[in-house]
Amino acid sequence: MFILIKNNLKKSFTTWIYLLKIMIPIIIILKILEYFNIIPIIGKILKPIMNLLGLPGSMGIVWATAMINNIYSGIIVLTSLPESQNLTIAQMTVLATIILIAHSLPIELKIVQKSGPKMLFQFFCRFFSALIIGFFLNYIYRNFNLLQDKANIILSISHNDDLFIWSINQIKNLFYIFFIIFILILIIDFIEKTKLLNIFNKLLKPILNLLDIKDKGLILTMVGLTMGLSYGGGILIEESKSGTIPKEEIFTSLTLMGLSHSIIEDTILMLFIGAHLSGILFIRVIMSILIVSIIVRIMKILPLNLKEKILYA
Repeated sequence: MFILIKNNLKKSFTTWIYLLKIMIPIIIILKILEYFNIIPIIGKILKPIMNLLGLPGSMGIVWATAMINNIYSGIIVLTSLPESQNLTIAQMTVLATIILIAHSLPIELKIVQKSGPKMLFQFFCRFFSALIIGFFLNYIYRNFNLLQDKANIILSISHNDDLFIWSINQIKNLFYIFFIIFILILIIDFIEKTKLLNIFNKLLKPILNLLDIKDKGLILTMVGLTMGLSYGGGILIEESKSGTIPKEEIFTSLTLMGLSHSIIEDTILMLFIGAHLSGILFIRVIMSILIVSIIVRIMKILPLNLKEKILYA
């Protein structure tokens, strides 16, 4: 037992240090962008797209903030805008869904890139998938007159500009990530040493057939889907180095994680700003699986040199 904990502590620490090298520089850069008020410029560019999704143009700033920074920053901007008080449940669901699909892109795409998949493809996949799913939701809600009541925003996150407090909070978050990674690696190790992996395979066989994800790739995909891409992707970085999981499987797993991850915590968070489960959970997950299954089918007919050029290293 002691040897097991010792080995997993070492593996967790290695993964954590690797993540820190990615996350710390990007966190600092994002703070600089926020300080110089650059994010609203991107929000203005997104204004016409927001109108296509049935949202006020100002919601482009909300999505831009979430994409470049994180979901919590997006919520801060959302609750500070007067237009947010007039959004319907349908509109809030559309906004929340596109945020859930495309957020924290600088950090998450860098983690994905370190595992093998090409960053540019992953960016376009998440951005355009968010637009496709958002457009679909808006079409359904509008044409069937669904969820047209006013959204009830329960959550309001305060923002603190004090640099010292911000730094302390970031340090706490980084240490929190280490403990989460350690617990996840222990769980994965336990699953691999028991028959639980076979049970997972049987339960998820229909989805596995669509996505060609199996064995250990399945466990790590489940970690990403439930806990978050940073955790699942961070552990996949180590696995990609060892070569225990085929790179095609790593690509598929991370692509699915990109579209649907942290489906427990983030979904609950979006409920508190008035979004509806139909979009932020059910349709998001189903359409994410469909989109990735289409990508997998296209991958099978692409020549190897083209796949290695645009999809993964």
